[in-house]
Amino acid sequence: MPTEPLSGAGAISSTTTAAPSAAANDPTRAINYEGRVSHYRWVVLALVFAAITINYIDRMVIGILAPDLRRQYHISDEAYGYITSAFALSYAFGQMVSGRWLDWIGTRIGYAIALAAWSIASILHAFARSALGFGFARGLLGLTESPAYPAAVKTLAEWFPKKERALAMGFANAGANVGAVAAPLMVPWLAINYGWLAAFVVTGTIGLFWLVLWIPVYRKPAEHPRVSRSELAYIHSDPPEPAGKVRWIKLLTYPQVWGFVLGKFLTDPIWSFYLFWAATFLSQKHKTDLKSIGLPLVVIYVMADVGSIAGGWLSSALIKRGWTVNGARKIALFIRAVAVVPVVYAAITPHKWTAVLLIGLAVSAHQGFSSNLYTLVSDTFPKRAVGSVAGLGGTFGYFGTFLFSSLVGLVLGRWTQQNYLPLFIVAASAYLVAFAIIQLLMPRLVPAPIDSDGEGCGFDLVQKP
Repeated sequence: MPTEPLSGAGAISSTTTAAPSAAANDPTRAINYEGRVSHYRWVVLALVFAAITINYIDRMVIGILAPDLRRQYHISDEAYGYITSAFALSYAFGQMVSGRWLDWIGTRIGYAIALAAWSIASILHAFARSALGFGFARGLLGLTESPAYPAAVKTLAEWFPKKERALAMGFANAGANVGAVAAPLMVPWLAINYGWLAAFVVTGTIGLFWLVLWIPVYRKPAEHPRVSRSELAYIHSDPPEPAGKVRWIKLLTYPQVWGFVLGKFLTDPIWSFYLFWAATFLSQKHKTDLKSIGLPLVVIYVMADVGSIAGGWLSSALIKRGWTVNGARKIALFIRAVAVVPVVYAAITPHKWTAVLLIGLAVSAHQGFSSNLYTLVSDTFPKRAVGSVAGLGGTFGYFGTFLFSSLVGLVLGRWTQQNYLPLFIVAASAYLVAFAIIQLLMPRLVPAPIDSDGEGCGFDLVQKP
């Protein structure tokens, strides 16, 4: 999904792995029963998975209810475009500061505050009665949701050794896919049976129940009474790595960074277009109402799930068969970029399910493209810089989303009178343009010479825990 992977402005780039604390070696601690083996890190992973699922459910509610809310409160296409852009702009700014804020306040309290805040922001949508009110609520939701992924990365870095961290992050990121499927199942049912206010209140309240589990359960591994000595040693089994500080201004001197961030700038807005406008498009063009919107959206996002799972398979399979990393990554990106192109026909087909399947193919291809795009970062940058580069890309992606969301509203509401064809042409071509830029800036996947340039100066986007 959008797919934000578990990295961002608050992602952990690469920091020295902390050695077990003195408390961890204290024989009087309750965890050190002779012969006991715990696996408590998987409980923590389940909580992170649930948090990401809740994050995406709350994010998607307005897109599903948009056709009905817009009719009830006379919200134009242009105004709705600004409502969705408010989320993107506030999320982009939040990404720039959330990592350092989490370092300052700590993972346990920071994650709790963020989830409580975005749950309240989601509930506040129920009090909106105008475009301005919904815009304010969306802006607040974007700001409060922005620490979700950085907090997830930080939590998993504290609890999982590197050999398991990729698996853990992939599992947690799957929460976005589950949320994207769960929302169109829950939200229409709630709105039909209890009203649209209940849809915002109930989905927002789910996060508050998560807090009841998180606050008493979460501690750092060395401080947790349910973590055995053997599990603690396993969590801290990685050798220490050199810490490094990489400023964004330094990263922007490398063409590899520009290839990645421009790819995000061009493709992230297309994902958000489907996320927030698909229900409106199906309503305006195919007369889909709240009772019938659930199944089309579920189909679209199940297809996205398949694309997410298969995202890295092709390039990995090609590498195993002897392809170069450069060739495998580029052919995977190109195939996904081409697979998006047929979505342009969704704007003109008179058949609803043809449009649904074309959009589903496009979001599936987006997920595959996004997975390989993020992999380019780890292919070309040292571990200590990966989080910083990914965070920079996330910020560019959401600024692009802010601009495109505003443009969508203008195209539909002011310039074309609900003609989606220009927008689907952009959606169909953005990935090929992104691929061309990536190939121009990174014709070969040559590692960026950050380490040979010295340590650099500045601040970590996320400092070591």
